[in-house]
Amino acid sequence: MTKYFLSIFFSLFFFNQSLAKDININENIDIEFKCELEKKIIKNSKYNYQTFLAKDLNEKGLDRFEIQSKKPESLLIKGLSLFLSESAKLNVKIVNKDIVLFKSIDQKNNYSESGIITRKTGELIHEITKNIKSKNSEKYISIYSCVKYDKKV
Repeated sequence: MTKYFLSIFFSLFFFNQSLAKDININENIDIEFKCELEKKIIKNSKYNYQTFLAKDLNEKGLDRFEIQSKKPESLLIKGLSLFLSESAKLNVKIVNKDIVLFKSIDQKNNYSESGIITRKTGELIHEITKNIKSKNSEKYISIYSCVKYDKKV
């Protein structure tokens, strides 16, 4: 449990640091993951950051989550959401030997998605925020455990 909160803390820390430098791709990678949902944290009008275990939800893991990056600024995310699959929408792109961090904001639709994955351990945190301009914003934070299948670049 503590490792999840530390992961969320570090992801938020990295996001704040990355806003000064929106694109920093230091590695060419082509990796595929299979991810199992461990838990989901929900904050909306019904729940206030309530945690649900995967066994209590009717949601599946990610059969095929892919990350492709090419220096200096190309990052492609497939299999996490349709919103993130459009690489032109990614505002924040950070890739190094340890982590891949990405964030996209759609101001028009009052929506954002972000994620961070630790390449060595396979821990993935995916956050969706709806109504970002409102006091009543909704957050859905999914925590996955992933196994990677490396591809040759």
